[in-house]
Amino acid sequence: MSMEIKAPTFPESVADGTVATWHKQPGEAVSADELIVDIETDKVVLEVVAPADGVITEILKGEGETVLSEEILAKFEAGAAGASAPAAAAAPAAEAAPAGDADKVGPAARKLIDENGLDASKIPATGKNGGITKEDVMNYLASKPAASAPAAVPAASAPAVAPLNVPAGERISKRVPMTRLRATIAKRLVEAQQNAAMLTTYNEVNMKPVMELRKQYKDLFEKVHGGTRLGFMSFFVKAATEALKRFPAVNASIDGNDMVYHGYQDIGVAVSTDRGLMVPVLRDTDAMSLAEVEATIADFGKRGRDGKLGMEDMQGGTFTITNGGVFGSLMSTPILNPPQTAILGMHKIQDRPMAVNGQVEILPMMYLALSYDHRMIDGKEAVQFLVTIKDLLEDPARMLLDV
Repeated sequence: MSMEIKAPTFPESVADGTVATWHKQPGEAVSADELIVDIETDKVVLEVVAPADGVITEILKGEGETVLSEEILAKFEAGAAGASAPAAAAAPAAEAAPAGDADKVGPAARKLIDENGLDASKIPATGKNGGITKEDVMNYLASKPAASAPAAVPAASAPAVAPLNVPAGERISKRVPMTRLRATIAKRLVEAQQNAAMLTTYNEVNMKPVMELRKQYKDLFEKVHGGTRLGFMSFFVKAATEALKRFPAVNASIDGNDMVYHGYQDIGVAVSTDRGLMVPVLRDTDAMSLAEVEATIADFGKRGRDGKLGMEDMQGGTFTITNGGVFGSLMSTPILNPPQTAILGMHKIQDRPMAVNGQVEILPMMYLALSYDHRMIDGKEAVQFLVTIKDLLEDPARMLLDV
């Protein structure tokens, strides 16, 4: 039975997508619910799976082409004999592989092999009929530095490995098309700077109270909440939530000539992935416990690394928190995440001598940065908002007492 493979239904905020990778080729056997193609949008990568067992007969949209919501990607023959599909797939796989290489290499795997200059014969194959999959190549790359780096670099060469996997001393450049997500991030960052009256105010917070509280209860917290670890981000999320309730303008957005005030707190948490920076959103943080915040952020991080964050995870958000401290940043100026009007930047915790009651003490200090849109938020409100977060973190009991 002939069928059509269509692109997913995109939400209103996504106009179109780009065909990223075809995991199956015409004539290649496909099982029901098996991944056949990735569609990259402005926010996430959407996976399209096979509707039934069968064979792709024709690809209508190649890699790199733009597709609209529910546009036809390929033609599919359901119920095709399983024995004929692998035989048909052998030809393109054999063409992609080097001469004398008996392993079958899929198109996604071949692309990674070519980009990294790998020898397909050395990659352990776990695919059907001994085929090399994209995951096989990624696993090989992950283990390659420890296993093969010494052999790749001559003993007399410089200790630094040449970039792009080329012999040391050669001057080679590599041109790679910008991904749709990276292009969208670049566009939004430039628009944020051009269209908003962005200012940044700074303060510093003594993290000793939070660190002592965490040290005292982290083992019990993890035991009670089923392995969820107590980190610092949950304290910042709860402190920001309380501050947002006290300063509604910081929790608002601008829509044309209208100012939209939100009666809820949906806080986006910036997550760094291989594809770029993503900002999944914690919903109704006022109703979340510290454990719920930590568990949700941990889930965001895992799904972000695995490329499993969905469109619904990224939409909305009334405020954003970004933590450059995990990478060692001591101070930075975060850029607004439109249409939001403010973003909080966390940084590295560093011991510094501080004056306390006329005495010098060594305290774990962190710089905080609040970037805000001056069209919506006055400087007084921005400073008071940041001071509120500082006060709540330096005396965590205030979050429980609502004072």
